[in-house]
Amino acid sequence: MDPQAPRKARLGATIKAVFWSFFGIRKKSDYESDAANLNPLHLVIAGVLGAALFIGILVTIVHFVVAK
Repeated sequence: MDPQAPRKARLGATIKAVFWSFFGIRKKSDYESDAANLNPLHLVIAGVLGAALFIGILVTIVHFVVAK
């Protein structure tokens, strides 16, 4: 693959890769496919958004548990 060629990134594939990475469950073939096809910038953005969503869900759950 040409290092200068733009990578073909699909939103669904990027979200799927980030989702499974949060669980730490990835096949080697899927990882290699992601490394070849996904844009690293899109992965970072999706990872940060995923982490913010995860933290928001945790804060909401804690808020409801400790609310009187």
